[in-house]
Amino acid sequence: MGLFDKVFKSERDVAKKEVVQVPWNDLTSAEQLEEIERESTERPVAILKHSTRCGISRMVLKQFEGDYKDDYDNVKLYFFDLLKHRDVSNEIASRFNVQHESPQLIILQNGNVVHHSSHQSIQVDNLNSYV
Repeated sequence: MGLFDKVFKSERDVAKKEVVQVPWNDLTSAEQLEEIERESTERPVAILKHSTRCGISRMVLKQFEGDYKDDYDNVKLYFFDLLKHRDVSNEIASRFNVQHESPQLIILQNGNVVHHSSHQSIQVDNLNSYV
């Protein structure tokens, strides 16, 4: 924040302007995974697995959303609530051959996992290579 921002705007006003809404798509069923694989042939697809009961998962989600920029519009983002859809989590692990972790970010391109990370290794910057 610059000197003039500090003088003429509150931190809250500056923060409001800088926040970008993450364009999440809900992942709620195993049937969607086939569509996600197909979509990944057209553009990168990322799945963020989140546990609503986990403090680390909440922190990672908040950091991811806070760091998100419009630059990542080329990546389709799916939000997955692990506790509501545990069966889908098992299907994700099986279909994409990744060990289940939570929180977890999985990036697909051309139907294949090109990146996966968990816990504090999850960063919005992980999307940079795929934009």
